[in-house]
Amino acid sequence: MRRIFISLATLAAVLGLRAEGYQVNTLSTRQTGMGHVGVAMKLGAESQLFNPGALAFSDKTFDISASVAAISAYATATYQGADYKTDNDLSTPFNISSSWRIIDGFYGGVTFYTPYGSSINWGEHWPGAVLNQKVGIKMFTVQPTLSYRFLPNLSVGAGLMLSWGSVDLYKGLLGGESLNRLMGALGMPPEAMYAPGATPASVNLKGSSKLAVGYSLGAMWDISRRWTVGVSYRSKMTMTVEKGDAAVSYSGAAESMLSPVLDNLNQTNFKASLPAPYVLTAGVSYKPLDNLILAFDLQLNGWGTYKYLDIEFANLEAFDQHLEKNYHNSLTYHLGAQWGVTKRLDLRAGLMIDTSPCDKDFYNPETPGQTRIEPSLGLSFRPVRNLSIDFAFMYVQGCGIKNATGHYDDLVYKIAAQQNPALPEMLGLTPQGTFTADYKVHAFIPSLGLSYSF
Repeated sequence: MRRIFISLATLAAVLGLRAEGYQVNTLSTRQTGMGHVGVAMKLGAESQLFNPGALAFSDKTFDISASVAAISAYATATYQGADYKTDNDLSTPFNISSSWRIIDGFYGGVTFYTPYGSSINWGEHWPGAVLNQKVGIKMFTVQPTLSYRFLPNLSVGAGLMLSWGSVDLYKGLLGGESLNRLMGALGMPPEAMYAPGATPASVNLKGSSKLAVGYSLGAMWDISRRWTVGVSYRSKMTMTVEKGDAAVSYSGAAESMLSPVLDNLNQTNFKASLPAPYVLTAGVSYKPLDNLILAFDLQLNGWGTYKYLDIEFANLEAFDQHLEKNYHNSLTYHLGAQWGVTKRLDLRAGLMIDTSPCDKDFYNPETPGQTRIEPSLGLSFRPVRNLSIDFAFMYVQGCGIKNATGHYDDLVYKIAAQQNPALPEMLGLTPQGTFTADYKVHAFIPSLGLSYSF
């Protein structure tokens, strides 16, 4: 029975890793100002992020750029008429990109960036703690790239993606409400009971992933002096934590009852995998004027490949899990404009619409999944000929989701059944609990960039 508790506790925590919320679409300051569009644009070193094939259209001998964004995100869950809000740390996705001419029409480059990441903090004690309390997901990628223009108006490129990352997740192992019923049945005094929303026991899962390898491909075609089309593909990768660590903490009077069972989790390692989906993007850009460019990208995010989640437990092979997920693919729409006001100043505006692949009947507040509308503005100023200083601001407004339900295994049911098989029914306990709430999310994303070329 003890081993069942361990496996269920670890499983429930790992399942908090929700899909779409950790994909980053704010890697370039200049392109963030245009709705993060760019697969059909000639962006110099930053083309490696959007379309490796476009790199060969550079007219520079050397180009280096850096961008960093500060994502200040807020989520609200409305449960039984009360609002619960997150207190999140800043997320800071970034990129550093450089490229150089090897020979005319043949370019090399390397970029270091954060394609995925998430940071959310609901607090230790709130009604949905059994689904999630706090999570931090980080992923880093180094991508060397080669790009060749074999015709004056046609080029291709490819990059090798080397990625690694980490996960740091906190969640409640059981809820105070159901535990109060059991404690009352066992004769514990009223003063020992938990207040609404209190979390008797929590677990922290922490681990680093092994190196994952993927690839990025792209092509660009100048149809005419005004029109350009591009396509790019970033392959799926799987981030695997081979040997993560677990740690249990307690609050309130039930520690003496729970610790003999749950303390074993502190000596248990877990293995789990998290997908980074493939991304296929096609786009077009148009220059109605020499100093004005309009661009549109359609991005397919391959979350449909996330069909299951495998979880393995050290020395607990009998309790390994193969869980069906069956997520669906999603689309992201990018629209942007850039106006060269003078030789020193560019102005930008854009809009990104990021649709969600999440099913509200299997929902987790780790990264509230909902379709988001994201307008943006930006500018670049060149104080000297080869140096550009870039600014952008994007606002994220979630469309909201109502009656989103998360499921969790109620360990109190198992504990009560261990005491007396008839006790769970007597107390009105069920093997699986649900938490249903309405969610809203919004975010502010300022971004700063620098680039230098010659």
